[in-house]
Amino acid sequence: MDERSRLLASYDEQLRTEAETPSAVKVTALGPVRLVTFAGGRGFVTYQDLGGADAGAIDRLVRAALAHYRADPEIGRVEWKTRAHDDAPGLHQSLLRHGFVPEEQESIMIGPAQRLAVDVPLPDGVRLRRAAEESDVRAMSAMSAQAFGDSAVEAEAMATALLVRLARDDGMELWVAEAAGHIVSAGRLEPVPGTDFAGIWGGVTLREWRGRGIYRALTAARARSALRMGKTLINSDSTEYSRPILERSGLLKVSTTTPYLWRR
Repeated sequence: MDERSRLLASYDEQLRTEAETPSAVKVTALGPVRLVTFAGGRGFVTYQDLGGADAGAIDRLVRAALAHYRADPEIGRVEWKTRAHDDAPGLHQSLLRHGFVPEEQESIMIGPAQRLAVDVPLPDGVRLRRAAEESDVRAMSAMSAQAFGDSAVEAEAMATALLVRLARDDGMELWVAEAAGHIVSAGRLEPVPGTDFAGIWGGVTLREWRGRGIYRALTAARARSALRMGKTLINSDSTEYSRPILERSGLLKVSTTTPYLWRR
């Protein structure tokens, strides 16, 4: 088994369990599928595998999962997380039939944290720091929404969810890059209890600040923090902007993931 196959096997065995959703408010089992509810009215569907289900059984799972979330008036959006290496006949077609819309495909990147924990020079006037105050969390969420084209309502929901996470003190860290008092880049570090992994999530840099090494420096800072926690592997679902940066740092693309979104 080569390194890519070993890393993918570790991903499936260690991360596609309850460890994937430590901040869940509620989890309901539906056959092989886990229906997760997060703070801020967000639903999330995931699983380790679909148990060999055929297209008909998968369509019934999709229908039942959506009915579960429709019955909760607080749920405003649901993400069904698909992975390209899964055996899931008919899933794409079923999700489309039930009103889910595919988002941009992302690369599942995995590798040793040590490869990322390097010194990266920052542009003059830019500094990295952890963020924990409510004002920082709201500013970080607003910047992320601006960069991704999300609405103010979505930014507020994300800020609320992050503040709930920080109050739980479950190990999540928020990291930001700041210039002249304004947040220009940000990302989360999420150590996964009981595994070798820490995830780097939500990485985003304002367009006018890209290409200056800020994202790579922010990634290195999170990797160093992960190593201090005893985590040896880093995983990330990466856009085409961040994938080449992580590949140059030694992480491997082991598969792809496509989120499908349903909105009320």
